[in-house]
Amino acid sequence: MSTFERYLSAWVALCIVAGIALGWMFPGPFQVIGKAEIAKVNIPVAVLVWLMIIPMLLRIDMGALGGVARHWRGISITLAANWLVKPFSMALLGWVFIGWLFRPYLPAGQIDSYIAGLILLGAAPCTAMVFVWSSLSKGEPHFTLSQVALNDVIMVIAFAPIVGLLLGLSAIIVPWDTLLLSVVLYIVVSVVIAQAVRTRTLRRGGQAALDALLTRLQPVSIVALLATLVLLFAFQGDQILQQPLIILMLAVPITLQAYFIFGFAYLLNWKSGEAHAIAGPSALIGASNFFELAVATAISLFGFNSGAALATVVGVLVEVPVMLSLVAIINGTRGWFEER
Repeated sequence: MSTFERYLSAWVALCIVAGIALGWMFPGPFQVIGKAEIAKVNIPVAVLVWLMIIPMLLRIDMGALGGVARHWRGISITLAANWLVKPFSMALLGWVFIGWLFRPYLPAGQIDSYIAGLILLGAAPCTAMVFVWSSLSKGEPHFTLSQVALNDVIMVIAFAPIVGLLLGLSAIIVPWDTLLLSVVLYIVVSVVIAQAVRTRTLRRGGQAALDALLTRLQPVSIVALLATLVLLFAFQGDQILQQPLIILMLAVPITLQAYFIFGFAYLLNWKSGEAHAIAGPSALIGASNFFELAVATAISLFGFNSGAALATVVGVLVEVPVMLSLVAIINGTRGWFEER
């Protein structure tokens, strides 16, 4: 790792502070950037996501995807954590912390709305950003792509019924344009661009040229991640400064959920005999959230200024610091798998 990468946690902390400060000092320009969106998908953030994940997708050889089937245990654990456990554990944590422990300190009229926002987060496991976390933890890229693709297919079918069950609503207004556009932008377009660049590079200079390109592009992913942090925190700078205690209380169940789902999937992979490069991305996809979908659904169902929308935004705020800590845990426990 380079010196820059070694101190990534410090850069993340500085970007969070810088984002909040810039959002507070220059709200106008960041509001304009925040409104540059199509179907609730922010275009500047989408470009930064491309810069994050396309260098990682360059490592994927589509011809090797067929070998992922041998990791059926890791895929099964991923699906169980994402769809049989995560939505229900998030609902339980929301009811315990927001509906009970923190109830006296929260606006009474927003309690149910906050819980609804947490449930929306729990029912929307990660898509694109898991490529970042998988790469930082030396995850197997073909497995990561396969589980993301499978997860997207299940999300189209299962998101609305699960949210409807947990929220008690007979008809859930799923922002299909947001869901489908996000999948196309973050996954389909990124894979197509990465494979076109990979094929052209291999034809021109072989594996040595591809390795050289990957080395040059590696800092781009990290810089894009940090720039995304600055933007996301700048967009919400006012809310963070105006409602710091509410945001901290909402962050508690979201953070606990991430560690619980991660631990559940990671330990199951270890017990089942999966490789470390499989266990990492298998656990990370459930611990992270598809926050674009959660935020868009919350706004569609409850309104822009609702507690549900705020709860999903808090999910965005805690995402990167929490996921970086989980990446550190994965990298620090590689010896468990090697010894076994």
